[in-house]
Amino acid sequence: MTKLTKIIYFIFLSFYFLFFQSVNAQEKIKIGLLVPMTGDNKEIGDSIIKAVGLAVKDIDNNSIEIFPKDTATKANQTLKSAFELSEMGIKIVIGPVFYESLTYLDEMKDLTFLSLTNKTLDLPKNVISAGINSTSQFNTIKKFLKKNDIKRTMFLTPIQDYEFEVKKGIKNSKIKVYKDYEYNTEPTKLTKQIEEITNYRVRKQNLEDEIQRIKNSNDPNKEKKIKRLEKRYSLGGLNFDAIVIADFNEGLKSVSTSLLYTDVLPENKHFITLNQWFDQSLLNETDIQPLYYPSINKENFDNYKIKYFNEFNEEATHLSLLSYDLVGLVYYLSLNSTKENLNKIFKRKNTFKGKIGIFDVKNNKINHRLNFYKIQEKKIIEIF
Repeated sequence: MTKLTKIIYFIFLSFYFLFFQSVNAQEKIKIGLLVPMTGDNKEIGDSIIKAVGLAVKDIDNNSIEIFPKDTATKANQTLKSAFELSEMGIKIVIGPVFYESLTYLDEMKDLTFLSLTNKTLDLPKNVISAGINSTSQFNTIKKFLKKNDIKRTMFLTPIQDYEFEVKKGIKNSKIKVYKDYEYNTEPTKLTKQIEEITNYRVRKQNLEDEIQRIKNSNDPNKEKKIKRLEKRYSLGGLNFDAIVIADFNEGLKSVSTSLLYTDVLPENKHFITLNQWFDQSLLNETDIQPLYYPSINKENFDNYKIKYFNEFNEEATHLSLLSYDLVGLVYYLSLNSTKENLNKIFKRKNTFKGKIGIFDVKNNKINHRLNFYKIQEKKIIEIF
């Protein structure tokens, strides 16, 4: 090849790559959005649509196009809307929001769905759970237990529709289980079960026996000892160091109250629960504090809520934050893939940092690296 030929050849290559990059730069990133736009959950859908629009605005790239479709929180309507998105040439979809809407989506094999559900069991192969799943939460709890050298942890799980998700999270995280119990959420049954789990009757009888023994003794200080014992409710050590309560809202408060009744106190045993989304009502439950739990980054969440409120003059939800981040995730992954291969990129290992925290993507699964918090003296305190 002559020198002139080489120059022409390299000029041609330069123009080719410039042209190729220009075409790629203009290629639209089409993202479907499946949310309830009618029905009881319309407000949730509206907030997600706003959050997605806010994310597109913040990314500030006109190559992103969002196509919202209604699910009406019904599986058949979700399938119909998914088919319409597929007909438009869309390959990646944010949504649906609820697990119940996923039923027929395995029929849409050319689409990949980033559902906002945190459930991971029995998902269609083309659905990726993007919610804060139990594995992510137990991975974080495991880290806390290890940091504090907590050896014996008891797990309490309500008999609810998510108990198998909890079991899967425990298994996937390989967290060390000292004892594991399931409990009935009906109040009278719950109290009785907690008494049995904590061996309360035996410990209470131990106290009564010890008081009687001292009364019958010749101990010169027996009056002081008896008064001290009478302030207690039970006697005898509990053979666990921490207790994980896989419950929420009033259920969490009921279990915690039953533990207090059986003389299991948070100042002696670590009370740990699952992600509570910074439930403000827990700040006033001083009797069950300190209370520990994993969650998304609070500072990021607070900053996002300010941004959202300033834009729309209404309060943001955690689902809207998750949707906001998923737009950024899709955009980030799109920079490294063509739209035809975008669904395959979720099988490869990727890490993405969003407002909610850090996403780890691999084998069609999304896990979150969470922070860990405690509520103490009516304050939320970050542990790590």
